[in-house]
Amino acid sequence: MRKQIIAGNWKMHKNANQTEELLNELITKIPAKTNAQVIVAPTFVNLAAAVNKLKNTPIGVSAQNVHQAEGGAFTGEISADMLKSIGVDTVILGHSERRAIFNETDALIANKVDTALKHEMTVIFCFGEELKDRQSDNHFNIVENQLRDGLFHISKESWSNVVLAYEPVWAIGTGETASPEQAQEMHEFIRETIRKAFGNDIADEVSILYGGSVKPENAKEIFSKPDVDGGLIGGAALKADDFLAIVTAI
Repeated sequence: MRKQIIAGNWKMHKNANQTEELLNELITKIPAKTNAQVIVAPTFVNLAAAVNKLKNTPIGVSAQNVHQAEGGAFTGEISADMLKSIGVDTVILGHSERRAIFNETDALIANKVDTALKHEMTVIFCFGEELKDRQSDNHFNIVENQLRDGLFHISKESWSNVVLAYEPVWAIGTGETASPEQAQEMHEFIRETIRKAFGNDIADEVSILYGGSVKPENAKEIFSKPDVDGGLIGGAALKADDFLAIVTAI
């Protein structure tokens, strides 16, 4: 049975004090029992503190990115070994902002995937089409290509350390809205694409998260869809009550 996961991507928000305050609130308010694996992804500078704070709690910690090299003269970058050394074993890769703002290509993201998997990290692999792709009815091709170029080189065994996160970039901050039915349509397509390439076992076991502006108001309906296994949450992850309402919704 595949995992249900709610992951909060904090992006470039929350200084050290604010991080501690939010984590304290999450620890205090998180339900004693939840159907979902809960993960938060603070900034790099607050990861070690988050790991220490969340020990012996049901909340895990993820990094927002990692460099593809093992180490070297890469000023400002963070290696997989550095993350592992502080107890972080999950990483978000291929986020739409990394692709659009920092020009990360499918080939580069594939290299990062290889490095993370080599270090036995869990990869939350992000992908999704932009508004122009949806408007030109090219969205399925874009998604399939991002999957193939970023992930289809890995072994079947490695899929146990991969979580997929579909981001309809066209529905984030554009004024457009993705319906739960549109989310399910794409998630079903993604699962079938995996099935054709890697077989039933992997397709049925891989978790596919939805990352299109999930909020407490729409979470329950989105999560009710059969191929949606949780969410990669942005803005709503920065408020404990909103984030935990989404956790409860699944």
